[in-house]
Amino acid sequence: MVKAWHKMPSVKQLQCFCAVVEELNFRRAAERLNMSQPPLTRQIQLLEALLGCPLFYRDTRQVSLTAAGKMLAGRAADLLLQLSALRDELSVAAQSVRIGVTRTLDFSQIAPVSSVLEEKKDAVEVNAHQFSSRQLLARMAQGELDLALIGEKPAVCPPGLRFLPIWREPLMLALPSAHGASLQPTVSLTDVADLTLFWFARSDNPAYYDKCEGVFSQLATPLKRQPEPADTLMMLSAIAQGNNMALIPQSLCKMTRDGLCYRTLDETSSALLNIDIWLVMQPDERRLPVLDVAGALQAVVA
Repeated sequence: MVKAWHKMPSVKQLQCFCAVVEELNFRRAAERLNMSQPPLTRQIQLLEALLGCPLFYRDTRQVSLTAAGKMLAGRAADLLLQLSALRDELSVAAQSVRIGVTRTLDFSQIAPVSSVLEEKKDAVEVNAHQFSSRQLLARMAQGELDLALIGEKPAVCPPGLRFLPIWREPLMLALPSAHGASLQPTVSLTDVADLTLFWFARSDNPAYYDKCEGVFSQLATPLKRQPEPADTLMMLSAIAQGNNMALIPQSLCKMTRDGLCYRTLDETSSALLNIDIWLVMQPDERRLPVLDVAGALQAVVA
């Protein structure tokens, strides 16, 4: 069965028609389109045959529109304008790069990464920042994102994705400023074992969770844990009240509260407790704008 759109006028036919409408002269219309007159005349004849009616009155002295030609003239011009606008929109979309970033980190405070995103801001569409790394990977697998910056590479990587190391983000200890350990320049987890650690569910980021739990299991004094509030500001306010602590990515330590302080972990803990940031992309990616942004982000580790 012949599809209905097979019987539609071609863009070339509409362009030729509109040029003749504006010039009311086949020779000038052909010159305007950088073509000779016979091919232009042939396109008009094909269009008239397709529509089943003449579009122009022609004689040796002038060209004028028939009633059908007048009806088509306005609509044909509108169609060409819409197609031109669609072409421009698709061209812009082809140049944009959809990149998702994990909510775990504040990339605006990680200078090497934020400088790349700022430099590429005309091409980069940063979105999905409200999602966890696990959710970002799902969106990558579904083709909803071109690139993703996640915290920690999964132990079992989803098939069909490429993982590249970008940055290592240190963890800081958020604790009550009234606690004795706040007087120390660096703090070990043993120093604050009397505080309850705000901790997240393993399902949010299994790789990061297991990495930290491996460190906790080696401590002489087990850490007490409590589910962390969904809102970071609420969590920091609770810490300031004196009974809790949290491990916070360094990029998020700009948020302050009375009664709250941040301290660097001791050398042993800081070497183990950090967040490795990975760039995720399609292994067969060929689009130049995506490869350009990915290359700039990879250069961060150089």
